[in-house]
Amino acid sequence: FWVALAALGGLVLSLLVPGVAPSPYLHFISTRALGVSLLVALAAYLVALTALRRSTRVHPPIEPPSVTMTFAQIGIGTTDLLLMGSVLYVLLPAASAPSYPEFLAVFLLALILGIVSQVPGGLGVFEGSLLAMLGARIPPPELAAALLMFRAIYYLLPLIAAIVLIAVREGVHGLDRAPLLRSRLGAWVRELVPQALAITTLVGGAVLLFSGATPSTRGRLSWLHHVLPLPVIETSHFLGSLVGAALLVLARGLQRRLDAAYGLSLALLLAGALLSIAKGFDYEEAILLALMAAALAPCRRYFYREASLLGDRFTVEWIATILVVMIGSAWLATFAFKHVEYSHELWWAFALRAEAPRSMRAIVGAIALLVIVAIARLLRPAVRRAPRPLPADIERARPIVERSPNTHAYLALRGDKSLLFSERGNAFLMYGRAAQSWIALGDPVGPPDEARELAWQFRDLCDRHGARAVFFEVGLAYLDVYLDLNLQLHKLGEEARVDLRTFDIHGARHRDLRQASSRLARKGYRFELVSNENTAGLVPALAEISEAWLTQKATREKGFSNASFEPRYLSQFPIALVRDNTKVIAFANVLRGAAHTELSVDLMRHRPDAPNGTMDFLFTELLMWGKAQGYSWFNFGMAPLSGLAERGGAPLWHRAGALIYQHGEHFYNFQGLRRFKGKFDPQWSPRYLACAGGIALPYVLLDVASLIAGGVKGIVAK
Repeated sequence: FWVALAALGGLVLSLLVPGVAPSPYLHFISTRALGVSLLVALAAYLVALTALRRSTRVHPPIEPPSVTMTFAQIGIGTTDLLLMGSVLYVLLPAASAPSYPEFLAVFLLALILGIVSQVPGGLGVFEGSLLAMLGARIPPPELAAALLMFRAIYYLLPLIAAIVLIAVREGVHGLDRAPLLRSRLGAWVRELVPQALAITTLVGGAVLLFSGATPSTRGRLSWLHHVLPLPVIETSHFLGSLVGAALLVLARGLQRRLDAAYGLSLALLLAGALLSIAKGFDYEEAILLALMAAALAPCRRYFYREASLLGDRFTVEWIATILVVMIGSAWLATFAFKHVEYSHELWWAFALRAEAPRSMRAIVGAIALLVIVAIARLLRPAVRRAPRPLPADIERARPIVERSPNTHAYLALRGDKSLLFSERGNAFLMYGRAAQSWIALGDPVGPPDEARELAWQFRDLCDRHGARAVFFEVGLAYLDVYLDLNLQLHKLGEEARVDLRTFDIHGARHRDLRQASSRLARKGYRFELVSNENTAGLVPALAEISEAWLTQKATREKGFSNASFEPRYLSQFPIALVRDNTKVIAFANVLRGAAHTELSVDLMRHRPDAPNGTMDFLFTELLMWGKAQGYSWFNFGMAPLSGLAERGGAPLWHRAGALIYQHGEHFYNFQGLRRFKGKFDPQWSPRYLACAGGIALPYVLLDVASLIAGGVKGIVAK
């Protein structure tokens, strides 16, 4: 696109047209100098391509396009630009339109200004530039109408056609009958459809506002007056602009996948189509809005969030876009009715040909609606920083934890993490804060529908506090939600889960475990499971073991995702013990998932003088106990950095993690931990970090490490 713009723009602006008509808005632009600059930039680009292709000192090697390929790109891009300009040129009134070369110069100049402005699609800037440069030759209402139709023909119709095709493919044929196609397109469609529908809804609102700011097509209003009385026409015109303003707000809700935004947008698009007919028989506009509604209707499943519309956060970009549309509609009204002298009586003028008063009232009504929405948002209660959980919060979470089949939910009972509950109170999410990162531990706990909404609720909470939303050690269940939140997934390692239904130590595969258990049993060591009611009497002995273990490892207690010795916390669980005849040798607290789904441990420690194989003995006996009790799985937790790809094409984080896994034994027993868990023949499943990518990733990793270690100092000091 850019090489074609440089080539065509350079030739047209520097050679074919000596200059653009003077304009008070663009008097500083020299079109000839701009054209020469574009040609010079293109020549420099071609020279750079040639130099790069000949250079042997560039590492890694760069394969730029050849000069032949570049000229082919210029040819295709130039054809596209000429067709693009031709679409608008044929829409201009023949009586006042400039010659095609002169128009092309103005068109390319406006296109460049729209791109440089960084406003999405150059919306408003492109149109404003053309109105400024051609407004003296072409009546502004006719030019504005041509620009609206140009946007619809060149941008909207292809986009709507594509969305309709996707909707038809989804609704009629069904991707359920094409598993391979669904697997390839599912993530792409899930991400694209809400974004595209948000854009079309935003454009639909802009169309209604722009239409309400400009005069009706000549002759249609008189014909319509024979069918509808004047009050209906006036009311339809006013309501049409209100619907347009409402669609600007709802477009943000569609982007955030709100179910309420879906229903309201569908209703307002259809209402906008009817109002377009009733206010001026604008059937083109009605067809466009009806097509948008038809594209939105079959996509209900993409809008699943049951959140408040007013509670949703508007970014600076969205606010700026809405302001641009509103300013653009006011500007269009000013241009279209500049021949009408302003007076206070205009506000109360109601007549068939009183289109200027009608447009003024419509614009003010749309602005008033947006102001009301803004005030409603500003009057919401301020969101305070979430405190550490109170005992009442932990007790509120306890029944949810006890209903969860996943044992990681019990970490909420430690009291060191903040808790965020769903609106219906059946799900929660635990998180901690470090610097600019708010870090959720694991997936949300609770029913899937509330858990999914809770992830969005956490993201919104982080946005309101200007913090980075991070999900640490998440599994596969809600990966689609994290992608919908525009987060990137980074593999942290693999979680080991043993299928207790098939686990058996009486076989060649587990011979080492069987021999270790037999050896310790012959020496008088025994396994014992103490119920949580009797844990209090064990605390002094367990504390002694824990202190000795920390001293031997020359480390200190960690937090967040790592277990630490806390008598209040341990007293809530059964304790698995290894004893000899006189004392406790090793222990681990036992976490039990609901419905006998999963079994796991949190804190496990042993005496420094414990015999080799003590922990093998403890886990072997615990797994056999769990199998006898009817549990399906035993969760050994994650092996950090395990399973990361180190191939040349792998992401940088994977290669760096694999390198640390192989050579970082001095800092952490990465491979030893994997080998220990591998003795029990587990099934490995990936665990991820979901967060913003790019330059934010190193900061997120530092914040996670700081939260676990209890501060930045704890990262480098054991």
